[in-house]
Amino acid sequence: MTHKKDEECIFCKLAHGEIPTNQIYEDEDFKVIMDANPASKGHCIILPKTHAANIFELPEEYCAKIFSVAKKCAAVLMKVLGCDGINVLQNNGEAAGQTVFHLHVHLIPRYQGDSVNIRWTAQPASEDLAALAEEIRKGF
Repeated sequence: MTHKKDEECIFCKLAHGEIPTNQIYEDEDFKVIMDANPASKGHCIILPKTHAANIFELPEEYCAKIFSVAKKCAAVLMKVLGCDGINVLQNNGEAAGQTVFHLHVHLIPRYQGDSVNIRWTAQPASEDLAALAEEIRKGF
């Protein structure tokens, strides 16, 4: 695949080896590195080698492959670290917690009793779910 690069993007520089990283995996389209500010021991990020600010800009062929890379790396993290679970997390937009606008996927190893907080309080729907689903279906 052809890789589009943004010369000003820090994650493009990391993905293309212009800045040293603690890399755990690389193929022709992705680089997986240790997060410099980890949420937990073993926290990694998957960086596409093509620049896309978010999932809406990421070419389909990368979308299809990124979850396969996540599965492969998460399995190794589970085996090597002996963690109890892994969050696979991808944020789109500032309101969703995105702080670097180069799409990336977090692999966050989880340990029983850790202090990582990626939870919300489930509550009954406040709207008519059937009507909402119908409205959303019309958007396809």
